[in-house]
Amino acid sequence: MIPGAFTYHRPSSVAEAVAILVSHGDEARPLSGGHSLIPMMKLRMAAPEHLVDLGGIADLKGISDDGGTITIRAMTTQHELIASDLLASKLPIIRETSLLIADPQIRYVGTLGGNVANGDPGNDMPALMQCLNATYVLTGPDGEREVPARDFYEAAYFTALAPEEILTAVRIPVPPAGHGYAYEKLKRKVGDYATAAAAVVLTLEGGSVSFCSIALTNVADTPLFAQEAGEILAGSTLDTATVARAVAAAEAITEPASDGRGPAEYRTKMAGVMLQRALAKAARRASN
Repeated sequence: MIPGAFTYHRPSSVAEAVAILVSHGDEARPLSGGHSLIPMMKLRMAAPEHLVDLGGIADLKGISDDGGTITIRAMTTQHELIASDLLASKLPIIRETSLLIADPQIRYVGTLGGNVANGDPGNDMPALMQCLNATYVLTGPDGEREVPARDFYEAAYFTALAPEEILTAVRIPVPPAGHGYAYEKLKRKVGDYATAAAAVVLTLEGGSVSFCSIALTNVADTPLFAQEAGEILAGSTLDTATVARAVAAAEAITEPASDGRGPAEYRTKMAGVMLQRALAKAARRASN
């Protein structure tokens, strides 16, 4: 399929990009990596009359350590996330997750901002950002505002982002040194969306869990922050019975679709299996 006709814009600043979006309203869409929007345009599921390419805005690139918080600008690519020494030392789960996204060709162009902003329930980064308690910086005609990743997603492809706003950065609190982490993803083949996936970050003190955060990918129409499951594990030694209770709590909040990846019941159970694997791996990586 060939997309419908559109006017192409390539602004050089965030202010210019926002002005274009304000000028054209619902007829304009921002373009980052394009791996979600362009296929939808080819299928005529999206038909913006104005496409605002963010690739020429230098201020939307880069990763910085702001003293306890890592800020990642929206047009930073998955490849750049993988190559970052800062992220490898402070937030290694981001590299682990990026390596499971699509294939190298897509990771060279696909961006963090695009992955989290468009509300695709199959994308991997939204659940990870919920697990990490990240905050999104949204920039519009009235300036900047911040929205927690856990409050950003409303339904499939519906988010808290207003039509005239751009997601310009992601701010992530750095977990304690020695934390354990894992992102476990079941997929049918390399490059596929997850059948189910689970992100875990935890800390251990004296052999017991002092903190645990869990989120799930592609088992509902939004990413799922599994708060109850994490709370069940807090204070435990990750014994079999407590892990089983936490897995059941996580499975209970899922509502996957039956599709080519399997029936809904199977995908719910695979979310539980991915969570069990992620918990075991995170525990092995954590320092007491």
